[in-house]
Amino acid sequence: MSGYKHAMPAIRLFGLPTDVNSSFERGAAAGPAAIRTQLWSDRGNRASELGAELGTDIAFADDGNLPLTEDVARDDAAIRRHVVMTYENGEVPLALGGDHAVTFPLVTAAATCFGPLNILHIDAHPDLYDDFGGNPRSHASPFARICEAGHAARLVQVGIRTLNAHCREQAARFGVEIVPMTGFTPDAVPVLRGPLYVSIDLDGIDPSAAPGVAHPEPGGLTVRELLAVLHKQTAPIVGADIVEHHPGRDVGDVTAILGAKLVRELAALIDRNGPWRD
Repeated sequence: MSGYKHAMPAIRLFGLPTDVNSSFERGAAAGPAAIRTQLWSDRGNRASELGAELGTDIAFADDGNLPLTEDVARDDAAIRRHVVMTYENGEVPLALGGDHAVTFPLVTAAATCFGPLNILHIDAHPDLYDDFGGNPRSHASPFARICEAGHAARLVQVGIRTLNAHCREQAARFGVEIVPMTGFTPDAVPVLRGPLYVSIDLDGIDPSAAPGVAHPEPGGLTVRELLAVLHKQTAPIVGADIVEHHPGRDVGDVTAILGAKLVRELAALIDRNGPWRD
C-alpha cells in the first residue's frame, strides 16, 4: 500500500511476553527477555552472516516488551495497534514471543496493511488445529485462524515432523504447502514473492541446537539449513517473528543465543531485500 513505502526498511524489535495460550507447559513468556539479553551481550557482536551489522548498517530499534496481560482479546488488540503504528512510522516489525498464538494478531495487522501475505513458517508442528483443548486461540491453532481469515495468499511450512490426521486434513483444506523433513534439502523450499512474512518457532530447529522449547521434536532443521532457507528468500519482508523460546528448558543459554542470531539474520535479510512496493 502506498502509505507504507519508505526508502530503506528500518527494523523495530519488540517482545510479546505471553504464554497464556500455551498447551502442556507455560514458560515462553520469559523468552523475549532471554533472547534480548543475548542479543545485547558482549558475548557476541552485532554482525550478521549477510555482512550487515545492527545499528551500523541496519537501522534498528528495540521497544522492549509490550505490557501484555492474560486477556487475549485485549492483548491481540494491543499487538495489532503496535504493528500498525510501526508501519505508519515506515518500519518493519520483528517480534519476539511468547507462544506461537501471537502470530495471529501480528499477521492480521500486516495483512490489514498489505493484503494477503506469502508466509514462510518454520516449525516442528503445523499449528493448524481447528482448536486445541477447546481453545481456538491455542498456540497450536494460529495458522488455522490466519487461513480462515484469508490472510495467507500462500503458506509454506518447513520443518514439520508431527503431522497427524487432523492437521493433514486442515493442510489440505487450506492449501498449505508442507516441505517434509524426510530427505530435506533447502533447495526444496520455494522462493516466495512479497509481501513476505516469516514466522520462526524455535522448535523447528533440532533440539540438539535448540533445547529451550516446551515441545522438542527430534529430527529437525540444522541451523545451517535454516539460514540457507532464509538467505535464499529475495522478496521484501513486511514482518517476522521468533517464538516459543522457553528459558526454563534451555541448556547453557544456547537457544537464547540462537534466537539472538536469528534476530540479526532476519534484520539483515529485511534490510537486504528492501521495502515492499505494491
